[in-house]
Amino acid sequence: MGCDGGTIPKRHELVKGPKKVEKVDKNAALAARWKYCALSTEKLRRPIVTCDLGRLYNKDAVIEFLLDKSADRPNSEVVSHLRGIKDIKELNLTDNPAWEGERRNTKGDRYEDMHCAMFICPVVGLEMNGKHRFCFLRTCGCVFSDRALKEVKTEICHKCGDPFKEEDLVVLNGTKEEVEKLREIMEEKRAKAKATKKSKKSKFSETVSKPSESKENPDSTETVFAEGKTSTENGEDRSQPAVPGPSGSSSSSKVVKPLAASGGLAESGSKRSIQSMEEKSETYKSLFTSHSSAKRTKAQTSNWVTHTPYHF
Repeated sequence: MGCDGGTIPKRHELVKGPKKVEKVDKNAALAARWKYCALSTEKLRRPIVTCDLGRLYNKDAVIEFLLDKSADRPNSEVVSHLRGIKDIKELNLTDNPAWEGERRNTKGDRYEDMHCAMFICPVVGLEMNGKHRFCFLRTCGCVFSDRALKEVKTEICHKCGDPFKEEDLVVLNGTKEEVEKLREIMEEKRAKAKATKKSKKSKFSETVSKPSESKENPDSTETVFAEGKTSTENGEDRSQPAVPGPSGSSSSSKVVKPLAASGGLAESGSKRSIQSMEEKSETYKSLFTSHSSAKRTKAQTSNWVTHTPYHF
């Protein structure tokens, strides 16, 4: 069958050899890293976020992963270092005026430039297509090309005007070596944050334990009055001068302990009820409800009267 009409078959058509390994185009791989989400492999669309390692994600894809980490998702190892929403930063990107959108070549009758990017550098105008090195600021999230940062050296953001330092610059979609350096910086920051949290917790526990110990030992907070106080008939306290005793100390100084739960005053080891103390005046005793002056007489008490709205 076949080989008629003077056709001459070649060797590779008759003999089947080992298949060649397919190689990925480097330019296509670079363009894909800047056009597709690293987690969901979908096209990048606003809002676009990044992590401490400089990878680009769609914000909704990252939120879905953080809400349900147990689900089997492709490329989950790419975001294994993300712990929460605080580990990502939303990017402030500049649109490319030459970008016509996804439907610019629906008919297929025109040349489609694969290197045309959606975003550009606001200073130099370089397209963010993978051929040029781009960085973002951790403080404000603005994105600039490396060439712009080298040519126009400043400590203020070119786009929003916020101040920044060299430590705040993070490379987007860097090489393996750059990603390893960024990972080391990320681990150092997390270790410092843990150490500060532990120190704050220890200080807080010490401050809480000190007042609790003082409450458990109320005898340690005894107050010594150098001047004696006596209650007059008007209920006012008047200080009496301290009379020095034979030992040189004031004889009227007393150690007053805090009031007990029953309302009694513990003074010099003797416990007596305030109402039963005969030294107190009648005005002081009238403060309590058990005194005769606090009770109502029969003339003061009135009978219950029910009011009916129908009675006129």
